[in-house]
Amino acid sequence: MTAVKLTSLSHGAGCACKVPAALLAPLVQALPQSADPNLLVGTETSDDAGVYRLREDLALVQTADFFTPIVDDAYDFGRIAATNALSDVYAMGGRPLSALNLVAWSVAELGAELLGEVLRGGYDVVSAAGATIVGGHTIDDPEPKYGLAVTGVIDPADLITNAGGQAGDALVLTKPVGAGAVTTALKKGLADEWTLARAVEVMTELNAGAAEAAQAVGAHAMTDVTGFGLLGHLHELTLASGVSAVIGATDVPAIEGARELLEDERAIAGGSRNNRRYAEEFASFAAGVDEINRRLVTDAMTSGGLLVAVSPDRAAELPGVVIGRLVDGEAGTIEVM
Repeated sequence: MTAVKLTSLSHGAGCACKVPAALLAPLVQALPQSADPNLLVGTETSDDAGVYRLREDLALVQTADFFTPIVDDAYDFGRIAATNALSDVYAMGGRPLSALNLVAWSVAELGAELLGEVLRGGYDVVSAAGATIVGGHTIDDPEPKYGLAVTGVIDPADLITNAGGQAGDALVLTKPVGAGAVTTALKKGLADEWTLARAVEVMTELNAGAAEAAQAVGAHAMTDVTGFGLLGHLHELTLASGVSAVIGATDVPAIEGARELLEDERAIAGGSRNNRRYAEEFASFAAGVDEINRRLVTDAMTSGGLLVAVSPDRAAELPGVVIGRLVDGEAGTIEVM
């Protein structure tokens, strides 16, 4: 099983293989919008998951997420992909209930045993989240892919979307970023095992505790940071909330070793380059922000933390660090200081 280098089979690692936000957004916006009054969250605000009300005190939270190998270890690939998929439910304040495996795999080329390790990794994470895998679907594909379709539940009164942010809110990030750099460097032989282990540790940490803390402090808005990078997901939050944001580049936490890797252009993921180009449409950088930090805030993160907008006097009660604030201004714009 260790002889196969999974990342050599993928054109992009993890969430860096996403279709660029600049291309995807207008396609989704062009779709007809549902008039169903029970659809509490649809595609209009680019939120993390859909939310459908079943009754006054119960709604479904639904999402799907899958990607190409981000690490070579099959078990870790399964764990990371499952953690990432579950995160969308946590980002809405919900509780995962069930999941379906989504698999693309070439049994002829990779064998069934290796696939079993991927599925075992996913199973262990879903079980740790208190949810149940109830089935799935598998297709033959020379480029392996794995993820989950997840269903969660929430009381609509407890729902946290990306559209409730208020000017004056503190922005708290609950996990460091930089996994795009680490995993891209891995593919090119630039990352050591210690740095990779730190990244895997971050990417396999469930956002359950952070989501519970966000509920407890009355968070106004929330999203998770994944393939569109910190700036891309903050842009979605500020646009949906009708506010602007200011963040401090040096306040953004990085996975240990990621900033050093970003000194080398070879560690910049293709998805991160797309994010950087997209960010030029809505973000401005102060002259003092160095190139390394510009790369970090647009890094195509996989299975990142929650980005929470909360009253400043409650920010210290959340895990993570304050990286900036929401301010009055043109909706969707960001100033990086």
